[in-house]
Amino acid sequence: MIAEELINPMIPPLKLSDSTEKAVKWMEEFRVNQLPVVKNRHYLGLITEDDIIEKDQNYKSLENVKFGYDDVYVMYNQHFYRVMEVAIKNKVQVVPVLDEHQEFYGVITVNDTISAFGQMSALQGQGGILVLSMPERDYSLSQISRHIESNDAKILSAYVSPDELDPYKIKLTLKINTTDLTRIIATLERFDYRIIAQFQEAGDHQADKDRYDLLLKYLNM
Repeated sequence: MIAEELINPMIPPLKLSDSTEKAVKWMEEFRVNQLPVVKNRHYLGLITEDDIIEKDQNYKSLENVKFGYDDVYVMYNQHFYRVMEVAIKNKVQVVPVLDEHQEFYGVITVNDTISAFGQMSALQGQGGILVLSMPERDYSLSQISRHIESNDAKILSAYVSPDELDPYKIKLTLKINTTDLTRIIATLERFDYRIIAQFQEAGDHQADKDRYDLLLKYLNM
């Protein structure tokens, strides 16, 4: 499943000419703490409740409020694992989606992404997630599976998608039936596989463990 399929059509973007009062009202209505702001379809960033609350309420429009997150977004054709990764890394409830022209395409909420996870039965229960990038000609799931099984683990699901950064490469997303991916990663890297993202539970990788724990927290809501 890709980002385009998860866009929530009920949540529109704000414009710079919109008032702070309107922004707060929409956040309450849609039950989110951030909303995207656009200008002529160009994505400018996310405005948050804190951005407004910390400023003088006499401001009439969003042009007078400083906001950030202009680099927080996903492309329309990225896998929904990337949506969750961006949301967790930046601690946001909504993730803007851009099209092939780098223009605003829509927004995805964390709850929408959680639902997508829930639709994949293989993701029920604990397990680790690995995302690999490789030339299409090097793709062999049977070979990768042998490397993983050599570490007493199994692949529960696999998803192949284009690598948006390189048209000659693909991304392989794997769900594995163990939360400790340390040995599996070491094995794959020994055979020159490139790991570009991971969710795991491993004592020596606190950042990855925190991200994985947060992911499980989302999934168990």
